[in-house]
Amino acid sequence: MAILNSKKEKLEQILKDLGSALVAFSGGVDSTFLLKMALDVLGREKVLAVTATSLTYPASELEEACRIVDQLDVIHVTIESEETDIPEFVSNPPNRCYYCKRELFGKLGQIAKERGLAAVLDGSNLDDRSDYRPGRRAAQELNVRSPLVEAGLTKAEIRELSRALNLPTWDKPSLACLSSRFPYGTEISQDKLKQVGAAEQFMRSKGFRQIRVRHHDHTARIEVGQAEIKRFFDEKLIAEVVAELKRIGYKYVTLDLEGYRTGSMNETLPVSEHD
Repeated sequence: MAILNSKKEKLEQILKDLGSALVAFSGGVDSTFLLKMALDVLGREKVLAVTATSLTYPASELEEACRIVDQLDVIHVTIESEETDIPEFVSNPPNRCYYCKRELFGKLGQIAKERGLAAVLDGSNLDDRSDYRPGRRAAQELNVRSPLVEAGLTKAEIRELSRALNLPTWDKPSLACLSSRFPYGTEISQDKLKQVGAAEQFMRSKGFRQIRVRHHDHTARIEVGQAEIKRFFDEKLIAEVVAELKRIGYKYVTLDLEGYRTGSMNETLPVSEHD
């Protein structure tokens, strides 16, 4: 606990030294914790939360983000992210996230400049360094700060601190934008994003918490948390899932027996891509 408190104090000092900040706010575990800490350290008038809307994020996530900022009483604005207009993003190369983050962070940097805020902050945590994250390069190029990384905080530690702060996101399942559901090289279109979004929304309506529907052309590859895989022994549930995902447009519906894991689409990349 002493180590965790030390990391929290380091985070507080980082934020205090900044003086003011724009927080890229998605409503997830990390950005909610970062926003709460920024508010506590800097005060309401020195913090701005900005949420980007896009087809790559479910509408339900925007609604939840808005509920959280209302609860925290933070100044909040939404902007439209236009990554689906970027050819390099749509073609879905392994560094797809670089183009998305470059576009987003560029907009956030301009807002911060206009409002006289010292820095743009994102919610990256220390664990993110273990996966292939090309968006980090965009953050570095545009001088976006990652205070949770700087303080050495892992996801588990952020959840623990969030619970102590009574944040509603402390046990929220991890979420990534819907573009991560497509194998690299598969073109990302608005129709495909809507298809994946509808499939995952249905799965959540059946009570699944940690869910990914990976889009492989005509095949939906379902990933759920290890503890939830056993639910697929229910023949009635299987029939409902297959029927709905076929209605949505898939021809084949499969269950990944390894279950959900972060960045499963990166498993096909050469080792050099992870460096």
